[in-house]
Amino acid sequence: MLEYRYDTQLLIEGEGLDEDEINAYFRQNFKGDCLLAVGDEELIKIHYHTNEPWKVLEYCASLGEIFDVVVEDMERQSRGLKG
Repeated sequence: MLEYRYDTQLLIEGEGLDEDEINAYFRQNFKGDCLLAVGDEELIKIHYHTNEPWKVLEYCASLGEIFDVVVEDMERQSRGLKG
């Protein structure tokens, strides 16, 4: 059984985005692992394993437009099912 079930990936498009601030917010406010928040002031790529992907999506949507959203259930995948 995985500690963090959902692989959450998305892009944030906005203005004045700061990957360091986003990384810090994730670490302080969300439980999870495998955080990747990289990009520039206009586009940030997020990759995160969590049990509460809706919280990640809500926060990211507050920063700008989110798109290419993928939430995969890694537990199902580990059983050979579609995520």
